[in-house]
Amino acid sequence: MMSFSDIFKKSFLDGYSTVEMSTTQILVVMAFTTLISIYIFYCYRVMTRRTFYSKNFNIALVALAIITAGVILTIQSSVVVSLGMVGALSIVRFRTAIKDPMDLVFLFWSISVGIICGAGLVEIAILMSLVVTLVLFILDKTKVARAPYILVINAAADDGISEKIGSVVNDFCKYSKEKSRTLTSTQLDLVMELRVENGEALTSKLSKIEGVNSVALLSHDGEVTF
Repeated sequence: MMSFSDIFKKSFLDGYSTVEMSTTQILVVMAFTTLISIYIFYCYRVMTRRTFYSKNFNIALVALAIITAGVILTIQSSVVVSLGMVGALSIVRFRTAIKDPMDLVFLFWSISVGIICGAGLVEIAILMSLVVTLVLFILDKTKVARAPYILVINAAADDGISEKIGSVVNDFCKYSKEKSRTLTSTQLDLVMELRVENGEALTSKLSKIEGVNSVALLSHDGEVTF
């Protein structure tokens, strides 16, 4: 006679019966996952052409999608194996810091593709990848605000030199902000953040001021000041 515990275990295991998957199905899932992950590989390379690019991280995106698909396929095959795999994966710790928020987007994109393809929903993975690509490229080309320039001036520490520099800057720029000022007995170093349409004319006019030793105008792709 079966006890209540035996009946419960049998009912539980019957509810999660093993799903038989053919070799063809597994190969198809892996093939589509590989193709989409390679697509992500090239999208990441294009999107990070102007910033820090890590080839190892990009290769990891491809491997991560394939591994995730394999994990999902295994979980579908047996509830016992899935519970053991969850326990094994729970001890994994990732210590690598994400340097760019876009890296986090591509990381989640790669994992999502692996999960969706592993679940057999390849159409959703393809459609999602196309939509994500379209959104990323449109937003990347959309100019919300222009990054300001950084003006670096080295001049002699003469009386009235700051006023002369400020007057020229105000003539060429609608926005300017002094970021730092270093004054010694003989030298004055100014760093200013500004927006200018004609940087060549500005630097030329500043260099002609008596007492100005050097003028440098720098652009950057960092945070934008509104």
